[in-house]
Amino acid sequence: MPLSVEQLAKAKSLGFSDRQIAHLTGQTEDAVRAERKRIGLVPSYRLVDTCAAEFEAYTPYYYSTYDRGDDEVKGNTAKKVMILGGGPNRIGQGIEFDYCCVHAAFALKEDGFETIMVNSNPETVSTDYDTSDKLFFEPLTLEDVLHIYEREQCWGAIAQFGGQTPLNLALGLQKNGVNIIGTSPQSIEVAEDRKLFAAMLNKLNIPQPPNGLATNEAEALVASKRLGYPVLVRPSFVLGGRAMQIVYSDAELSHYMRFAVEAGPDRPVLVDKFLEDATEVDVDCITDVGQFANPADGTIVIGGMLEHIEFAGVHSGDAAMVLPPHTLSPSVIDTIRTYTHAMARELKVIGLMNVQYAVKGETVYVLEVNPRASRTVPFVSKAIGRPLAKLAAKVMAGKTLKELGFTEEIWTKYWAVKESVFPFNKFHGQDILLSPEMRSTGEVMGLDADLGVAYAKSQMAANSPLPLSGKVFLSVSDAHKADVAAVARQFADLGFELVATNGTATVLEKAGLTVQRIYKLSEGRPNAVDLLKNKEIQLVINTPAGQSPRADEIKIRTTAVYTGTPIMTTLSGARAAALGIAALQKSGYAVRTVQEYH
Repeated sequence: MPLSVEQLAKAKSLGFSDRQIAHLTGQTEDAVRAERKRIGLVPSYRLVDTCAAEFEAYTPYYYSTYDRGDDEVKGNTAKKVMILGGGPNRIGQGIEFDYCCVHAAFALKEDGFETIMVNSNPETVSTDYDTSDKLFFEPLTLEDVLHIYEREQCWGAIAQFGGQTPLNLALGLQKNGVNIIGTSPQSIEVAEDRKLFAAMLNKLNIPQPPNGLATNEAEALVASKRLGYPVLVRPSFVLGGRAMQIVYSDAELSHYMRFAVEAGPDRPVLVDKFLEDATEVDVDCITDVGQFANPADGTIVIGGMLEHIEFAGVHSGDAAMVLPPHTLSPSVIDTIRTYTHAMARELKVIGLMNVQYAVKGETVYVLEVNPRASRTVPFVSKAIGRPLAKLAAKVMAGKTLKELGFTEEIWTKYWAVKESVFPFNKFHGQDILLSPEMRSTGEVMGLDADLGVAYAKSQMAANSPLPLSGKVFLSVSDAHKADVAAVARQFADLGFELVATNGTATVLEKAGLTVQRIYKLSEGRPNAVDLLKNKEIQLVINTPAGQSPRADEIKIRTTAVYTGTPIMTTLSGARAAALGIAALQKSGYAVRTVQEYH
């Protein structure tokens, strides 16, 4: 039942949200909000005392309160744009989105707007005193954002730059009268909703991996039987690939549906055919087509194509990537460009769009489309020397790419390699295997005219420099034994000694390679852990044996992390390492600033 005026005022002063009150009283959030407004119960905003009462504070940091008191927000008649930040930084919601919000604030200031930043994380640049004109330390909820938008009488709001957190608010904000500038929330929903997205791809004749939807375990098993294992399963509207998993059997799928996710009609689980050994490609583009009645009149510019070094199945936030693509054929690159342009026009995108592709042979599949800023935007911007987030903010506020002088794709004459930084040495016993669920906490860049050197630089920056000599320990799963000899030969040719346990050693010896055999951990000593602790191994190549890693593998991988030994958990990563070592042995490396490359 509804609360009395006094009870509602008391609940708000105690910090209860409209949503919580609605849940406790059996109402809708909209009904609680409407009642509050009817009785004039709205928050006031106070300045954060950044001077500790020593003298008067003027820094425009604000927080809301329902305690009675003066509202300290300074009003004016400027045209205002609200920028929704990413909220708390956690794995999956990276600092890259904060970069985009900061650049949006700078760009809109240049164009004469007053910028209003909404974010709840004091440890970011977007919450620095000189980033925006006003900062509100508030949670990124529908209720709190609406309060600020209405109090400041904003002209528009940007929800595309803070990642998935503010994006999930876009439709609700628009329904409550907020002018979401840039790509419309309806287009964002087409990209997020599996059925609408599939219909769009069918219309454009763009392939995607076979897929299905499941609201319970039985439906998931039916879908996976139709698609065939392995399948990639994930909840809809996830942050950083959380609860994403590749499953290989009915038993694994049943366990996932029972314990990993809560599925239901409102929260279906997406089931995709997993394309093994496919190359994944990330594309960031900027466009103004949504500003025109005829989208064909607009401009689309691909900022960068990033080819993943690891095969598909590793989250894009964790994968090492190369810009421009280094193994894709010209026809595949043309296909990617054609598909990207077609989807940008169909979605009437204004601003940034990220697309993830999987390439199998010469066939290009679309995995997902995000009509928003992506975590690769800062990397691409620095690699090509053009501030994509700044340009996108100006496009969202009404300018065209022709006005901004950015109409041509930039194809760099050097290589830019992105490598991820992981916190594994802080989590004792945690396996380091990469998966569709994001685990990285940062990223680094390696630039060079030689791809091998660029990759080697990225490894140095990630605190895992490649060795130039020594011993390489190899232990691979049965699925990779057919390919391991060619990789091992690359290291032998570079002067490395090969070390392996019996299974892998037998394969290498059959290929004519000399191998030092050592015991498995369960067989005795010396084993790989002993050699790692004694610093007798300089590089580890260890691919997982199936979906459930063996205890021995986990010990080897975690020991490599604690001893600072570079480790590759994919053969594609090992090939890249060999390429980097060969380049360093041949010519070493030189240091140049990013500006010199541009």
